[in-house]
Amino acid sequence: MRSGRVSPHARTRLIAAVATVCALSAVPLAPGAVAADTPPYSEAYRPQFHFTPERNWMNDPNGLVYYQGEYHLFYQYNPNGNSWGDMSWGHAVSKDLVHWEQLPLALPHDDEEMVFSGSAVVDRNNTTGFGTKRNPPMVAIYTSAYKDGGKQAQSLAYSTDRGRTWTKYRGNPVLDIGSREFRDPKVQWYAPTNSWLMTVSLSTEHKVRFYSSKNLKDWNLLSEFGPAGATGGVWECPDLFPLPVDGDETNVKWVLVVNINPGGIAGGSAAQYFVGDFDGTKFTAEDRGTYTPPAGTVVQDFEDTGFGTWTPAGAAFGDGPAAGALPGQGTVEGFDGTGLANSFHGGDGATGTLTSPEFTVDSPYLNFKVGGGRHPHEPGTVPEQGPPPAGTVLADFEGGGYGDWTTTGDAFGAAPAGGTLPGQQEVSGFLGNGLVNTFLNGDATTGTLTSPAFTLDKKHLNFLVGGGSHPAGSDHPTAVELLVDGQVVRSATGKDAEALNWASWDVGDLAGKTARIRIVDDNTGGWGHINVDHIMLSDTAARPVSRETSVNLLVDGEVVRSATGSDSETLDWASFDLRPYAGKKARVQIVDRNTAGWGHILADRFTAADKPAESALQRADWADYGKDYYAAVSWENAPGGKRYMIGWMNNWDYGGAVPTSPWRGAQSIPREMALRTVDGRLRLTSKPVNSLESLRQGSPATAAGVTVTSTTEPLIGPTAEGRELDIEATFSLEDAERFGLKVRTGAAGEETVIGYDTTTQELYVDRTRSGAVDFSSSFPGVQRAPLRAENGKVSLRVLVDRSSVEVFGGSGEAVITDQIFPGPDSQGVRVFAENGSVRLDRARVWHLGSYRD
Repeated sequence: MRSGRVSPHARTRLIAAVATVCALSAVPLAPGAVAADTPPYSEAYRPQFHFTPERNWMNDPNGLVYYQGEYHLFYQYNPNGNSWGDMSWGHAVSKDLVHWEQLPLALPHDDEEMVFSGSAVVDRNNTTGFGTKRNPPMVAIYTSAYKDGGKQAQSLAYSTDRGRTWTKYRGNPVLDIGSREFRDPKVQWYAPTNSWLMTVSLSTEHKVRFYSSKNLKDWNLLSEFGPAGATGGVWECPDLFPLPVDGDETNVKWVLVVNINPGGIAGGSAAQYFVGDFDGTKFTAEDRGTYTPPAGTVVQDFEDTGFGTWTPAGAAFGDGPAAGALPGQGTVEGFDGTGLANSFHGGDGATGTLTSPEFTVDSPYLNFKVGGGRHPHEPGTVPEQGPPPAGTVLADFEGGGYGDWTTTGDAFGAAPAGGTLPGQQEVSGFLGNGLVNTFLNGDATTGTLTSPAFTLDKKHLNFLVGGGSHPAGSDHPTAVELLVDGQVVRSATGKDAEALNWASWDVGDLAGKTARIRIVDDNTGGWGHINVDHIMLSDTAARPVSRETSVNLLVDGEVVRSATGSDSETLDWASFDLRPYAGKKARVQIVDRNTAGWGHILADRFTAADKPAESALQRADWADYGKDYYAAVSWENAPGGKRYMIGWMNNWDYGGAVPTSPWRGAQSIPREMALRTVDGRLRLTSKPVNSLESLRQGSPATAAGVTVTSTTEPLIGPTAEGRELDIEATFSLEDAERFGLKVRTGAAGEETVIGYDTTTQELYVDRTRSGAVDFSSSFPGVQRAPLRAENGKVSLRVLVDRSSVEVFGGSGEAVITDQIFPGPDSQGVRVFAENGSVRLDRARVWHLGSYRD
C-alpha cells in the first residue's frame, strides 16, 4: 500500500502520487472531465476488459483469494473522490478472472485508521474462532494506517458470508512494532509447519520480514530478507509463492515479489522479484554472482589531486576530487579507488558544473558510475534564471496587497507573502519581495485568488509556479487556471517543491478573448499549497530553469544523453550509447543546478568500452518492464494449483494526473505465472489468463507470409482496426534494425509503437505520440525489455484497450504494460520495418468485448 502523502518532508512515505511538472491543458473541460450525461463505462478512456470501479480512485489490488467458485479482488479505494485519500477496501468478484462484478465497499476507513494494503485467506480450520469449520471465515489481514501519529500495524477483519460483509477484530492490531513504515502483509497457509506465514515489508529499510502464527492473531518473527536487488525506492506489497521449474513438479523454487517505488526499471513504480528457496523460516535468493563491468579504456577516474583537463565552474565540485563523503553528507559508497566527483561541497546549496575536454567519439559506449540526487535533465531548460521576457505584467505581488484580485477562503491571507512561511521549507525562485504562498497555517488552509478580467493580446502567458503537484481536474487541486467564458482552458501545478519555476502557456489561439487567472488551493494534505509569482503576457515564452543533478553528453553543444542519481549516496553503473555520434566532437558535463533536497551529484570511473555496463536496476529481475504495473500480488487457493497475478495499471509518478474521470485507476489483465529457464537462468514468465479468450468476438482477421521493407503499412486492413484488440504476431528476422506493430494510429501522427530492436535485442513500447501525454513530464517515453529471438523468430501477444497496451514477448519473459490516452478515432493497426526487411510469418487480430457483458 501507499504510505500516504501526508507531509512535504516525508519523502519516503509516498513518492509523488501526482508528479506532474507544470502539466498544461488546452481543452475546454478539465483534464479527464466528461459530460455529465455520459453513461458509466462508455467514457473515451474507459477500459473495456480491464477492471475499473464505476467511480473514484483505485490503486493496489488487495485480498486476492479464491473461495466457493469466486475470485475475490479487493483494492485500495477512495469512496469519497477521484484522488488518493480515505483509503478503504473496494471489492469485486469474478468466476473466471475476466468478467467482474463490483460489490459494495468492504472495509471502510474510519476516524482512527485508513485501511491500507493486505491479503485475505480462508481460515478452513477456524484457527481464529471467527467462524466454524462448517462455515469457515474469510479473514482479511491489512495494514492499519493510524491517522494519529502515522503508525502502521497489521490488523484483521473477518466475514462469514463469502466476503459480503465484514467485521473488524476488536483486538486489533495483531502485529505492531511501533513503525511508520511497516505494511502490506501477504498471508498464506504453510502446510509443512501447519501454520500461517506472513510476508510483510519494512519499506524504507528495503527489507521483507517473515512471521509465523497458529491463529492469525499471535505472530512470531522468523527472519528478514534484504536489502537486495533494486533499492532506489521504498519496498511495498511483497508476495511469496512456490512454482515448479519448467513444469517439473519435483523441482520447485520460491518467488519473492517486492514492488518498489520509485526506482523501477522504467522509472517510478515497478514490480521486481527474486528466485530462491524458502525453508519454512528463511528465504534465500539464488546467488547471481559479482558483477564485472565490460573492460575498456578509463578516460577519467578522479584519482589525481586535481581534475586534470576537466574544468570546474561554480562552487559545487571544489578544487579537486573528493575522497568520499564531505562534511554533513551521508556515507558515500560504490566509487572505485580513492576519489570521485562529488558536488556536495558546501552542502546541497552549492551549484556548478564539471566539464571534460572535447573529444572525438570513437567507441560504442561510455560507461560510468553515478549517484546522488534524482533530478533528471529536462530539455528546454536554461542554466540559470535571467530577467523575464519583455511584456505586460499582470501581477508581481509586490504592492503589499492583492489590489483588485479577489480572494475566497483563508489560504491567501490579507496580502502576499514575503517568502518562506513558518514551518515551511525554504521558498526560492520568486522575483522581488512578494509572492502568492498558500502555506498560511500549514497545508490546512484552502481558498482561491482570482484576477480581474484582462484581454489576451500576446502569444504567451508566463508565470512562476511552485508548491504542490495537484492538477486541476483532481478532487483537491493546487493549480493556476486560465478561465475563458468561465471555463478552465489552461492549467498548471507545482512539482512538490518550494522552488518556483517558469511555466508558459501558448494562448495564440485565444487572441482577443477576455480571460481571468484563478489560483486554487483546495488541498489540505501533504504539499497542499501553491506558490505563484510574476504573471505576465509576452510574445516570448519564458523558459524554465534547470534543477538537474545529472551527467550529460553534449554533441554540438546540445545534450543528447543524460543520466541522474537515484537519491542515494551509493554510486551505480550507467552507460551512454555513443554509436549514433561516431566521429563527432563531444563533451561530458557533470551538472549540479539544484539547491534543494538531494541537490548534488556523484560520478566516477568514465570508461570507453565496446559494450554497455549494466546498473543494479538493469541486473534486477522484473515481472514487467513497463511504466504501469505495480503492487503486483497473486491469488491464494486458485484451482489446479495455478498462480495468477494482477497489478495496478498505473505509476505513482503521475497516477493522480492521468486524464480519466469519474474514475481513476485500472487493474492489469490477470496473468498466469510460471518459472522457466530462459537463456540459461530462471525467469518468472507470464501470459494473459486463458479465459480472456472468451471475450474474443468472432473469427480473427489474419495475415501470413508478408515481407515489409523499410516502410509502414496497414496490417490486414479495416477488419484489424479497433480500440479493444487481442493480437498475436510472429516475425522472422531478416535485416531490419527495428520492426513491429503500431496500434491506435490516427490523425496527426498519433500512434503507439510496439517494436523489436535487433541491434540491442530488446522489445520496446514507444508512447511518445500515443495521444494525451502532456499531463506529466515523466509520462511520454520508450520502455524496453530484454528479449532474445528464438530460432530467428520473435513472437508477440498484444492486448490493446481504450487506455492501455500490454505486450507479452517470447514465452512471456519480456512484458511491457503501458497506459495510453489516444483519441477515440485513432484505431489503426500497422506493421513496420526500419532500415531493412522483416517477414511477418503470421498475425491474428481479434476484437474483444467488455468484461461487463
